[in-house]
Amino acid sequence: MMKSIEIKNNQPVVLDDIPALAYPDFLEYNLKLVTDPGSHCVNYFGQPVNGRIRLICCIASDTNGTIHVNTSMVDKSDKLPSLTRHHFSFHIFEREIHESFGLEFTDHPWLKPVRYPWYRTDQSQKIENYPFYHIESEELHEVGVGPIHAGIIEPGHFRFICNGEQILHLEIQLGFQHRGIEKLMVERKDLLSRTILAESIAGDTVVGHTSAFSNLWESLCGFIPSPDLIHARTLALEWERIAIHTGDLSAIATDIAYQLGSSVFGRLRTPIINAFQIWGGNRLAKGLIRPFRNRFPFSPNLRDTFNKILDAYYPDYTEMFDRMIDLPSILSRLEKTGVVTREQSLQTGTVGIAARSANLERDIRKSHPCLGYNDISHSPLLMPQGDVYARTRIRDSEIRQSIGYARTLMENMPRHSTGNQAIIQPASNSFIVSLVEGWRGEICHAAITDNDGELILYKIKDPSMHNWTALALAVRNNEISDFPICNKSFNLSYCGFDL
Repeated sequence: MMKSIEIKNNQPVVLDDIPALAYPDFLEYNLKLVTDPGSHCVNYFGQPVNGRIRLICCIASDTNGTIHVNTSMVDKSDKLPSLTRHHFSFHIFEREIHESFGLEFTDHPWLKPVRYPWYRTDQSQKIENYPFYHIESEELHEVGVGPIHAGIIEPGHFRFICNGEQILHLEIQLGFQHRGIEKLMVERKDLLSRTILAESIAGDTVVGHTSAFSNLWESLCGFIPSPDLIHARTLALEWERIAIHTGDLSAIATDIAYQLGSSVFGRLRTPIINAFQIWGGNRLAKGLIRPFRNRFPFSPNLRDTFNKILDAYYPDYTEMFDRMIDLPSILSRLEKTGVVTREQSLQTGTVGIAARSANLERDIRKSHPCLGYNDISHSPLLMPQGDVYARTRIRDSEIRQSIGYARTLMENMPRHSTGNQAIIQPASNSFIVSLVEGWRGEICHAAITDNDGELILYKIKDPSMHNWTALALAVRNNEISDFPICNKSFNLSYCGFDL
């Protein structure tokens, strides 16, 4: 008997062709898959089916570029052993399943609410009564930060347990926004509304999430994108990476009181992000990515403009970064601060720059390439230290790498194609997974259609879903004054998590 079906990124499969296992086999098989360091869970969620719960697990093999998918049908009253007990990377997925459907995992070590959505099974669970971990001691104290922060960042609460200035434990509580994007994806029947919802998942990852949605939808419809459409999305993904990484370097410099770096990197981010305004009319790239068509063809004039922006950016950027990273006062704040080891990254399922800074190669551009990455032969950049220094250096290396990719893409522009303006019906009774490497890391969108090709489930996973736990581990045994720099070195998304 097949224990899973192997599919490729953006490959639809008939839902009934996915092997359905008894739960003990489901648990054993998926745990066996993730014992390989080259495999990890990209999504795991539940679907209500005739009063029961269909569990759907997607394990990506980064070695052979496939995704193992299987299911298990369980009852809401079942009390099940957890995957988390054996591999902690499943913890956030099982917590969400428990919160959404009331399914009990008997040996889950941390079965707490995730988002407090309106559809949660236990309505008595209130966010104001979140069960924070607590240690009784006269020598320890707790520090609470948020949910309302100074400035304009989104709501989230951080509860520290400290011994003097030393952090012993951090618990991060999100779930304040309740936007209901996954439900709206199903309810909204027109493609434009769904695309705008995808653009709104995380404001700093518009290209990443909209590309994942567009790739998924086109693949469900059997649509083969034209070379210019592929070119535009790939260029936009790398341009978004340059822009956000540059802004993050400004934030890192700010949090260690290096005002020159803060000012220069902040200034340099502006023309990069504003280039999206020149290209498509919005500096965050909203409206730029659309399924089936290329609304804003990348023209020779745009190529000249973008190259001039890079020509002005690069010498100032390299001078500033090279100066900053050699300063002893800078290194004393970055090195050995906020360490997450490779083993911890494997156990927590860390992805993106956070994983690569701990010598763990997780990069969809190489392992499950789509769009133009099939032709780029991308080589992920790794650092061994797993600290703030490594996450800073990874950003610098990826900026330089992405500039090279952007210049190559612009040098080899395909002709503009009008595309297919017709409305195409998605495949019926199908399941699909779409993976994109956003600047923060691995984005995963999954969808299920019914017998009429109508969307009945849409599941979104931002890389922050994995990486908030890594931040909580990173700050242990650090001074509480180092929390801001640890936090900025991850720069995780509140809204991408709190859908």
